[in-house]
This record gives sequence, structure tokens and C-alpha cells, in this order.
Amino acid sequence: MTTSLAPNTRRGRPGAAATGGPAPGNGAPDGTARRAGPAVLALIVVSYLMIILDASVVITALPDIETSLGFSPTGLSWVQNAYTLAFGGLLLLGARAGDLLGRRRMFIVGIGLFTAASFAGGLAQNAGWLLTARAVQGMGAAIAAPATLSLLMVSFSEGTERVRAMAAYSAAASAGGSLGLVLGGILTTTVSWRWGLFINVPIGIAMVVLAPRWLPETPRRTGVFDLAGAITSTGGMTALVYGFVRAAADGWGDTGTLASFAVGVVLLAAFVRAEGHAPQPITPLRLFRDRRRTGALVTRIFVVGAMFSTFFFMTQYLQGVLGFTALKAGLAFLPMTLIMFAMVRLVPRLVARFDGAHLVIGGLATALFGLAWLSRIDVGTDYFPQIALPLVLLGTGMGVAFGPLTTAGIAGVSEADAGAASGLVNVAHQLGGSLGLGIMVTVFAAATRSAADHPVAGGAAAESRYELGHAVGVAMTGATISMALGLLVAVLVMRRPSATTVPVISGAASPAR
Repeated sequence: MTTSLAPNTRRGRPGAAATGGPAPGNGAPDGTARRAGPAVLALIVVSYLMIILDASVVITALPDIETSLGFSPTGLSWVQNAYTLAFGGLLLLGARAGDLLGRRRMFIVGIGLFTAASFAGGLAQNAGWLLTARAVQGMGAAIAAPATLSLLMVSFSEGTERVRAMAAYSAAASAGGSLGLVLGGILTTTVSWRWGLFINVPIGIAMVVLAPRWLPETPRRTGVFDLAGAITSTGGMTALVYGFVRAAADGWGDTGTLASFAVGVVLLAAFVRAEGHAPQPITPLRLFRDRRRTGALVTRIFVVGAMFSTFFFMTQYLQGVLGFTALKAGLAFLPMTLIMFAMVRLVPRLVARFDGAHLVIGGLATALFGLAWLSRIDVGTDYFPQIALPLVLLGTGMGVAFGPLTTAGIAGVSEADAGAASGLVNVAHQLGGSLGLGIMVTVFAAATRSAADHPVAGGAAAESRYELGHAVGVAMTGATISMALGLLVAVLVMRRPSATTVPVISGAASPAR
């Protein structure tokens, strides 16, 4: 029988300060959430924000990295892909490790590994050095990211406290990518691309030092480790993410791409079979019985795919067509970033008045309108209002939708399954980014070839700007379709929950199942 993560209580554990404060050394054995202070939320959100923005902080710095370390044009994509591949491939394993070994403990291990790899990457003297550091960063992120969300769940009581905490966490998840572009542009232009990695070091050290004082620890769990599930899930996710990464570089018909997908599908099928028989599965299949939770995960894949594609291609458009510097291109995303973070104060008020699924639908509809407007760009589009205002709409919609969408992915799970549910949310996030970008890069390449068949007057520079502007517009149309599919899933699946579904926001206990 699945139990609620936290009973409906507004009191902390005996001995805990009513207003929040340092967490005791050990979390509640029964999984009871307690009142937590601002320091706990800050630790969790800042750590997760650091992990999320590192996927995009290098995008605006890629030209400088290519020159500095002698990357080939095709090899340059691996600066981002090495991080994504390790992150996405190891997430389920990292999530279950937190469930079994203690979430605070694994949080510290993951952030420590991430911080050390960031420092090593900033010192990189050649391409191989940097790519190795980025892969190790991804490993650390895969260990720490699920722990951040599950620690938030056990630290904040059901109801208003958790809604507010989840709003801040979701702002980091939704705005982290665009903030990475802003920060990467600023650091690359004013100091060096290396500081996009070095900046993690003092933050990571602070997180490791403060975590034992403020974050609760969850008890270790005894039992048989699901070795078959660990191997097949890690191998399957890695092969699947690699397939998307390779498709972006070499095309969907490439032999290596198809082989990666085939291996991924076989291993993930074996993983599902193994989980159905394992006494302590790494990802309990019962998590997918909740219609709204499953819908939230699928919706997240489509939505994040649209967002990652927007960041990637609009950065190229701003620099290649409008002639922005790396700094100016990063700052161009600032309106969207600021409004996403501003939603932290508004979303809890909306949650108190509206059902979470309706907020997801309304937010995604707003974001869809912004993307549809943005897809009309071409070589003659000005930043204001044709780009700035759609980005504001996109930020508003995602700022409203991401909190309820994240909550739907974890609501109602037992304390024992909190890490696994958190891992699935992060898997959907990373898979969505890889899938969306892989598909849109293919669309972008086809559109570029099509534009090349229609030369324009003005010389090579004008022709290059025309091809880029046309191809980005087509890619943004693809991102719009991805967002529309996410909205469709939300309407068809999340709006009509099954009998076992818990409310998206309240996190009330699910019925026994």
C-alpha cells in the first residue's frame, strides 16, 4: 500500500523550531515532512539551478571554446552533449542511490563531484580534457539532481509550504536554461569562457559545507540492490540519449544513430521486465499507474524539448543574423528569465484558486502563443517587438506551468519512492532536451539546404544571413509543434485524472493501490 509522503500536519517534528531552522541530523524515519526555513530552500534551489544552467552556460561561449582549445566544428557539440549524455544516462541510478543510501549523503557526493569537475574543466588545456570534465560534471549532476527534489519533498509540509517551495524550485528548472545563456554571455565577454565553469566552485563548496547543517538526512534502507535494473536503465538511457545526440550531428539515417536507438529500446524493454520482478526495483512501475503523473512526465518531455530548441536556435539567430555579441545575445533572454523568476510569488496565489492541471494548460497555451509568434521570424525581423514580446509570453506561460507540472510528477508518492519519482522528473527533463534538440537540428539542416537552393542578392554574407534566418524560423515552427503536443497531452491526460490520481498541487495522499 502506498502511503502519503507527509501527513496533513502543520507541526514540525518534536524538538524542531516552529519557524524553521537547522535540520536535525537525521530525517524522520516515517517520511514525515517538517517545516523548514529559508536556508533549506536556498540550498536546494541554488544547487539545482547550478546544475540546470550548466547545460546552457556554454552555448554562448562555444565560439571562444572552439578557438581556445582547437575543437573541430563537429566536435564542438560534444561540449554540451558530454554533459547531457552522462546526466541523462545515470539519473535513474542516481535517484535510487539516494533512496537506499541517504539523500543528503548522495546530494553531498553529487555536488562535490560536480564542483571538482567544474574546476578541472575550467583549467582544461585541450579538447579531451574539457570533454572528460563535462562528462564527470554530468555524473555528479545525475547523483545530486534527484536528491534536490526529494529533499524538498521531505523538508516542506504538504500544502502552502510545499507549494511555495515548489514554485521556487520550478522557477530554477524553467529559467535555468535561459539564465545560463545570460550568464555565459556576460562571463565570456567580460572575463573568459572558463569562468562559466569556475563560478560553480565557490557555490558548490558552500553547498557541501552547509548541507550537513541544514538539510535533513533520510535513513539508509537495507535489502537487495536491483542490479539488473541499474544496468539496463543506465545502459538504456545512455544509449537512447546518445542516439538523440548523434542524430543531431549525423542525421536520423546514420547507422550509429539507428544502432544506438535499437540498443536503447532493447535495454529499456529489459529494464521494464526486470522492474516487474525485482523485490526492490530501482524504479517501481506503480509510479506510472497514476494517470496525471504519467501525463505530466510526457508533457514535460515535449515542453522542455521546445524550450531547449528555442534557446539553442535563437542564440544563433541573435548572433548570426542580428549581429549581437555573446554578451548582448545573452542579455536578450533577460526579459524571459526575469519574468520566470517573478512567477515564484504569483504561482502560489494562483494555486490557491485554480486546479493545477488548469494552470498547466493555461500556461502552456500562453507559451504556445509566444512560440507561434516567434516562429514567424526571418532575416528582416527586429528584436523589439517581434522577438522580445514573444519571449515575455513564453516566460510567462512557462513560469505558470512549470510549478504545477513538477508537482504533478511527484505528488502522492511514498517517502520510500520519493527519489525514484524525482529521478523520473529529471529524466523527462533531460530526455526532452535531447529529443527536442536532436529533432530540431535535423529540421534546421533540411531548412538550410532548402534556403541554399534560393540564392539572394547581396553577396555571401547576405546569403548566409538569409539561410540562417530562414532555417531558424523553420526550427522554431518545429518547437511550436512540440509545445502544442505537450499542451495536447496535458488536456487529454492531466485534465481528466484517473480514480487513483492525487491533486496536482495539494499533494494529498493517494488511495491505496
